[in-house]
Amino acid sequence: MRLIPVSSLQPGMKLGKKIYNEDGIILLSENAELSEAIIRRLRAHGLDYVYVADARTEDVVIQDLIEDETRRKALQEIRTSFRKLTEPTMKGLIYPYMGKTFTGLVESIMDDLSSREDAMIMMMNINSMDHYLYRHSLNVCVYTLLLGQIYGYSKEELTLLGLGAMLHDIGKTKLPLDLLNKPSRLTDEEFEQIKRHPVIGFQMLKDEPGIPLKSAHCAYQHHERINGTGYPRGLKGENISEFARWIAITDAYDAMTTHRVYRPAMLPDQALEVLYTGCGEWYEKSKLELFRDHVAIYPLGMTVKLSTGEQGVVVKIHKEIPHRPVIRVITDPYGAELKSPYDLDLLSQLSIVITKVDRMENKTEKTV
Repeated sequence: MRLIPVSSLQPGMKLGKKIYNEDGIILLSENAELSEAIIRRLRAHGLDYVYVADARTEDVVIQDLIEDETRRKALQEIRTSFRKLTEPTMKGLIYPYMGKTFTGLVESIMDDLSSREDAMIMMMNINSMDHYLYRHSLNVCVYTLLLGQIYGYSKEELTLLGLGAMLHDIGKTKLPLDLLNKPSRLTDEEFEQIKRHPVIGFQMLKDEPGIPLKSAHCAYQHHERINGTGYPRGLKGENISEFARWIAITDAYDAMTTHRVYRPAMLPDQALEVLYTGCGEWYEKSKLELFRDHVAIYPLGMTVKLSTGEQGVVVKIHKEIPHRPVIRVITDPYGAELKSPYDLDLLSQLSIVITKVDRMENKTEKTV
């Protein structure tokens, strides 16, 4: 299968990977034939990239980081719980179900990740048509738990980390939807209102039964930056929770690689480049390096252009050096399709580099 921008889809193409709605329910299955109406719907729902079937790359299999059932259940629980939190409540009312519910979800995700040998951080937003906040909460949890496992945290520590990651943006449930979904750049006043969500989230979680204080501090501190330029308190360095320092990276990465109402999704190579502009200033260098070493910056199925002028598709990623993947060359330097595509391993062909990837245009906005 191949990964292509929705803008490049043509009627008659067949879907290579399932597409889900906000409940994790399958909307379109593999091999579904795409029509003009379906393509318009995909675009309208904010999908920038999809996998399509391609005989030249039919051996390329993309394994999700978590199982379909885990994903479905997590999205449903997040959606149900977060929607309840948007409802007006009596002062002092607590939500005793949250700790048990989300701890169970985190444990299921941990079980799935433990079975993914040599897993890399892949984009989780390609094949879902759902509410940003719900999807973002799940993605940040998955990415952060994977990093935590690689880092060597104990199961107990991972549970605390996963809870903090899944609930890091819970404060946004108390902000106006029209503000969260504004399709244009936020004014300074609106951005200040958005910046209240870490404090709101901490206040919601700090006394919640079943939510440890260490997890609640992830909601409080995930927008703090190690040079003291973050918010809400301008904390520096190790005064910021270690868990929050991980989530700062995964939160920003997922926000950039997700379609937003004001811009298309970035691809991983772009997002990583942006993250590195804050290395040692916003983000801890050692944590960002571990993240970099486990991100598939050129995802499986992506179409790329080589310095030779040829085009090809990423068919294998080397875990040790992910930026030098195996490319299945499908066109010659002049753009003519090859009758017999062949594989080129950039790890052994060091003089050849990737010069361009098939991407949507995007622009940088304030990340919230």
